Amino acid sequence: MIGEVSIGGVYVPTLLLLGCAAVILTGLVSRLLSLVGFYRLVAYKPVADIALFVLLLAAIVWLTEGWGLRT
Repeated sequence: MIGEVSIGGVYVPTLLLLGCAAVILTGLVSRLLSLVGFYRLVAYKPVADIALFVLLLAAIVWLTEGWGLRT
């Protein structure tokens, strides 16, 4: 993973972009889990959502770690 991405001349941290992608995916997966009825099995929905966000962020970082420049 590289440190920064240039978007229109503005350098944005890569982790910020990956975090935004993880937030969007967490929202979609959370909605899917609520439709399935998963949250009836969970005592605290916010804790499950935070854990889901962390897992999705880790998965995205792991999948994109080879995209950076190697020196």
